[in-house]
Amino acid sequence: MVTLKPVAVRSAPRLMRSASLSNYVDLVRALGRDPTPFLRTVGLTAKDLADTEALIPRDAARELLEITARATRTEDFALRLAAQRKLSTLGPISLVLREEPTARQAIDTLCRYLKLVNASLILVVEETGDWVIIREDLLPSPGLSMRQSVELAVGTLFRMLGDLAGPGWKPREVCFTHRAPAQVEAHRAFFGRAPKFNQEFNGLVCAAADLDKPRQFSDQGAAALARKYLEAAMHAQGDNVQDLCMKTIQALLPGGECSAEQVARLLQMDRRTLHRHLAAGGLSYTRLLDQARTDLVTRHLGESDLPLGEIAGLLGFARLSSFSHWFQAQFGCSASQWSRQREGGPQNANAA
Repeated sequence: MVTLKPVAVRSAPRLMRSASLSNYVDLVRALGRDPTPFLRTVGLTAKDLADTEALIPRDAARELLEITARATRTEDFALRLAAQRKLSTLGPISLVLREEPTARQAIDTLCRYLKLVNASLILVVEETGDWVIIREDLLPSPGLSMRQSVELAVGTLFRMLGDLAGPGWKPREVCFTHRAPAQVEAHRAFFGRAPKFNQEFNGLVCAAADLDKPRQFSDQGAAALARKYLEAAMHAQGDNVQDLCMKTIQALLPGGECSAEQVARLLQMDRRTLHRHLAAGGLSYTRLLDQARTDLVTRHLGESDLPLGEIAGLLGFARLSSFSHWFQAQFGCSASQWSRQREGGPQNANAA
């Protein structure tokens, strides 16, 4: 059974809490580099990161992670940041999560309040018998690599669940859609097992029994106050149908069923209402679907070694020929040609 938990996003989804870059300055200095030039390149300063509740441009934060990892030659840079994450980094929501009876219920609560933590994050929870699959993705930043941002998100989720599920907990699998780094030792040490790369999703596979173990309560009074605060904040922010629709499309695409009717139903509205909301912003469902597919395909072709047949399926195409026709219409060339042009040479792993 798949439980899709679409969440509303703030009116300015391209902003994010600077808490996502907590300890960035100290980590870069520990690597023997001055963080100032990196920050300046993306239009940020160390002062911007001092207040963890301050909002900073999402794309600037993502680009900062990538250029820093490259400049310091630290492929596990994002995981080093995640290693310093604590549940309290999430802010007031951490009080509520700690008081949930099980880690599984804490995940549900995180899904509810996710827009207050990271408006660009997508969480989809799948229950398959004895397993719980937590798929994690990010709203797109066209033209930017997402590798470090994805690893930071999955690493932070791993750390959070470790706090909630108790000592000794480990996921059964850790999955990334991008290709493996040159050295995987740091990733294996962080997660306690070797992650799987070139997978169909980013996220964790967990034993349901591990997440359903009862937890001890501490201060339920503080949690109740925090929940009231969070509910008020949710109400104040409201919904952005365009971004909510995009999140739902990205969550549904890998399953192959992503019609306007299905998206509208999950957003608890009819198809006409969905089209009316999108049209008010000069958009259409088809345009959003193409946008989502365009972002996903460029990420898979650029950052993974998945064959085209698998990429086509992840974009919701039942046949490779349908995918090839769509790609030609969008990019004016075949996927193989696009990959060769991007890398300046043949990409055998992606060749059709």
